Amino acid sequence: MWASPVRLSGEIVSLAPLAPAQEADLAEAAADGALHQLWYTSIPRTDDIAGEIDRRLALQEAGSMVPFAILDSDGRAVGMTTYMNIDAANRRLEIGSTWYRTSVQRSGINTECKFLLLSHAFETLDAIAVEFRTHRLNRQSRAAIERLGAQLDGILRAHMILANGTQRDTAVYSITAAEWPTIRAHLLHLLGR
Repeated sequence: MWASPVRLSGEIVSLAPLAPAQEADLAEAAADGALHQLWYTSIPRTDDIAGEIDRRLALQEAGSMVPFAILDSDGRAVGMTTYMNIDAANRRLEIGSTWYRTSVQRSGINTECKFLLLSHAFETLDAIAVEFRTHRLNRQSRAAIERLGAQLDGILRAHMILANGTQRDTAVYSITAAEWPTIRAHLLHLLGR
């Protein structure tokens, strides 16, 4: 497999291959801020965490996803993220299905998490592009993606039907391999390194 499970470690966050043993931490993380109530994104309820872990691991087995648990400096799982929509032939992937417990949002964890994922994608996997996708109306997610330095490729209108029956317009962003050195310097500056 081009992208496979790996542990990535930084100064304030680590990414570990997703595993059922992280269920209790992730259930607690999902309960922090009742994230499942956000209508424009899909974050599991606390009692659905085991099923979400199983779903992501099945997609990993199929070769279309590499899921991670996001661990804080104490080793506690505070969210999930993935490499998804993996296109090995074209050396492209998406970083997505990411969520964090409310209490660690805006703490620097997201910036370092994305730095680790992007570094691995461009420097180890030799990706030519990494995508990010989110609901057009998810301003918090869009601002975080834009803060990384990703460029808006466009909006896929009426792209998906959400669980509540509404249609999602999907904002698609990307970073290319040619842009990575500048983005890398930018992220290191944001991280104070």
